[in-house]
Amino acid sequence: MKKKNKVREGNPAITVLLYIAAGAMAFITLYPMYYVLILSLSEPQFAATMKVYTWPKGFNLGAYEILVKDAKMWRAYANTFLYVVCNTVLVVTTCTLVAYGLSYKNLIGRKFLTMFLLVPMYFSGGMIPHFLLIMKLGLYDSPLSQIIPAAFSIWDIILIRSFFRTIPDSLVDAAKIDGAGVLQVLTNVFLPLGKPIFAVIAVYTIVSTWNSWFNAMIYLPHTTWQPLQLHLRRVLVSSSQTLSQVMDQAAAREAAAKELSNAQLQYAMIIFTSLPVLAAYPFFQRYFVKGMVLGSLKE
Repeated sequence: MKKKNKVREGNPAITVLLYIAAGAMAFITLYPMYYVLILSLSEPQFAATMKVYTWPKGFNLGAYEILVKDAKMWRAYANTFLYVVCNTVLVVTTCTLVAYGLSYKNLIGRKFLTMFLLVPMYFSGGMIPHFLLIMKLGLYDSPLSQIIPAAFSIWDIILIRSFFRTIPDSLVDAAKIDGAGVLQVLTNVFLPLGKPIFAVIAVYTIVSTWNSWFNAMIYLPHTTWQPLQLHLRRVLVSSSQTLSQVMDQAAAREAAAKELSNAQLQYAMIIFTSLPVLAAYPFFQRYFVKGMVLGSLKE
């Protein structure tokens, strides 16, 4: 007689263990952000020692007041929003159009075009050729240097194409029988069914663009068009940077008058710069997991 398997669906012990594991993972993921938040809200003398673990010691919004009055930070915020919106729209548009063409099995040269795309995805010319190209195109010290090179993604093209290949051919054939042309098949069949994968691509692009700073450091020498993360880097990484160099003189004097620590300002800026991208995720969550699974199916 076979022994009964004690580990089964609905087992209370296994359910408790799963909840404990999920709670531990949630704690490990969320606590660092919460820790930075309570440090940014504590009194400067406590924030400087970093001995705040569960709840803010005191309550001080001075760091956030400084950030709100920092004109350079708001300009960097606006620049980042510009890059995020433009890059997301361009990446989703260009990758969808290319992937739609590559999804047709009878496309002449489809395999060659696919290999042509795969080669530069794995092998890059390097930073120097890219820099020379930006200079030749006249994009140096221009916001277009952050938009045009990021207007497409070969990885995203492959991901969307894989998703499109999972759409049954019967739907496409039915649309063609009803008189739909190439563009009508795209707009009436592929685009409505492709919302999950478009949400995944949008989230990837938003997060990567929001966190990007290296290309801006190379191609944007002046602060006029620099994004938020590069502004944040100057505050966090440059140890010799003083408050008067980061902010305008009036804000620096106010910070000195309030004896606001530089560390607390850093914590507040981390929270301030992370909120928008964290707030954007729930709008895509309903499609995100489904798109990740469907876009990864083999052909």
